[in-house]
Amino acid sequence: MEISIFLLAGVIILITVFFYFVPFLLWISARVSGVRISLLQLFLMRIRKVPPQIIVRAMIEAHKAGLKAVTRDDLEAHYLAGGHVEKVVHALVSASKANIDLDLKMATAIDLAGRDVFQAVQMSVNPKVIDTPPVTAVAKDGIQLIAKARVTVRASIRQLVGGAGEDTILARVGEGIVSSIGSSESHKHVLENPDSISKLVLKKGLDSGTAFEILSIDIADIDIGKNIGATLQIDQAQADKNIAQAKAEERRAMAIALEQEMKAKAQEARAKVIEAEAQVPQAMAEAFRSGNLGIMDYYKMRNIEADTSMRDAIAKPMKKDDK
Repeated sequence: MEISIFLLAGVIILITVFFYFVPFLLWISARVSGVRISLLQLFLMRIRKVPPQIIVRAMIEAHKAGLKAVTRDDLEAHYLAGGHVEKVVHALVSASKANIDLDLKMATAIDLAGRDVFQAVQMSVNPKVIDTPPVTAVAKDGIQLIAKARVTVRASIRQLVGGAGEDTILARVGEGIVSSIGSSESHKHVLENPDSISKLVLKKGLDSGTAFEILSIDIADIDIGKNIGATLQIDQAQADKNIAQAKAEERRAMAIALEQEMKAKAQEARAKVIEAEAQVPQAMAEAFRSGNLGIMDYYKMRNIEADTSMRDAIAKPMKKDDK
């Protein structure tokens, strides 16, 4: 009894392993759908660690859509390269129905480049609208304008590999808006003719080198911002005022320093005069002792000093208290 149970369990395990490595039901589904594939090929897919379900479903979808160029080897190679087989086949079927020129080689290259090839085909059929963030620019009259735009783009299948993405489109459109507003003589002209921005930006060919084709650029909203010109003039006036104050303070400090220097020199001169006056009596005494100065000469000198003091007193104006 126990032997029969073990035998039955072994048979079940063997059958499970067999149907895992040889997906018989999947082979029947492929044959019924008209896809020619052998059990040996399905078995080898298991050995190569390629899911047979993904490959067979993709081959059935391609066969039903009439895509004869899609082969099993190509799908296996794309899966082993890390690609998304299902998305590639979906994209090929959609492109075929929409009459878009897309072959398997290009589709697999786009997928391996990291882009969603199926979404790209959908964008080729149904263009996408991208809203730009607020773009701030200043017209020549100094008035700031804040503009928002809506960019309608369509995926360019041939430029998806190596082409720039949406961020580049937004950056170029923002640059074009800034250039258009900045070249306007007045902000009123921009407000009156917002389509002039769109026309000027479209002429620049902003979609060159990108994975998209710009169909239209529409200005959704324009708001008036600050008066940048007046603000700059106020800032310049304040800066000039600060510079003038700094220079005035510098001149005042130099004047104070010069005044202090002159006072110091005057004090030094007075000190020298006092020192010289202190040496006069000594010189006179030495002159008396040496006989170079007589008594009459001394009295004449004193008379001159008295006469000089009197003249100074007469020359000074009289104060009110002296009257």
